[in-house]
Amino acid sequence: MSVIAFTKMHGLGNDFMVIDNLDGQHEFNAQQISMWSDRHTGIGFDQLLVVEASSVPDAEFNYRIFNADGGEVEHCGNGARCFARFVSDRNLTSSCQIRVNTPLGVITLKLQDDGQVTVLMGVPQFEPEHIPFIAEARQSFYDLTVNDQIFKVGTGSIGNPHVLLRVDDVMRADVQTLGPLIENHARFPNRVNVGFMQLIDRQTLHLRVFERGVGETRACGTGACAAVAIAHQQGLLDKTAFVTLPGGQLKIHWPNVQASIEMTGPCSTVFEGQLRM
Repeated sequence: MSVIAFTKMHGLGNDFMVIDNLDGQHEFNAQQISMWSDRHTGIGFDQLLVVEASSVPDAEFNYRIFNADGGEVEHCGNGARCFARFVSDRNLTSSCQIRVNTPLGVITLKLQDDGQVTVLMGVPQFEPEHIPFIAEARQSFYDLTVNDQIFKVGTGSIGNPHVLLRVDDVMRADVQTLGPLIENHARFPNRVNVGFMQLIDRQTLHLRVFERGVGETRACGTGACAAVAIAHQQGLLDKTAFVTLPGGQLKIHWPNVQASIEMTGPCSTVFEGQLRM
């Protein structure tokens, strides 16, 4: 019987199971991850985060992310903050700026004095083929037909695909109906994360996100970055904005269109445990 030690963490209610697999002893399959993620019969989480030994010379760790359905994904901003806190709290690193390797390349995680973590999330991409999104050319707004309704949407990638809908009242948005329909829309070959944005002013927005392979979460770091980047490109937001999600607030800063977008927010440890397999 093997034993796997894990830590349950969350960033604004977006919750994770985190495993130290630096020795490479553990292998995970979709069936196991789906079972562990179940909130009634398992541990319950939105994503599994795995710490591995770095496979590249300019990073301290490999950072792997699996959604609740067991599918491996490219990026998770709230998870990155928890990843940084996890490796620091367990003395796996002495760095305040931690470089980690992801499927998209190396990103930097910065531990702040107040306990928050800033993640350099990468340069947002808007070309349809980089999302991917089926469209003839890049536009600020696209018409997306869903159940015979036409929605004006923006799209972008923060290492994973996002689509953004503007709504009058985010709390009344039909997230549970529209979310899965848009996630699996034929124009998004790799599915998509769906953001519902209520714009308050040029530095403030409210957001709910229906995440690909998970469903609605209490916070989505890449979703917050994508919302700010897309809305800024549409001329609706300034370079710095505060995004309020159901789980709390994130600060997003995008210095310029060629720079990495920066996300700052909190993270917390909930409990630790062991799995016997």
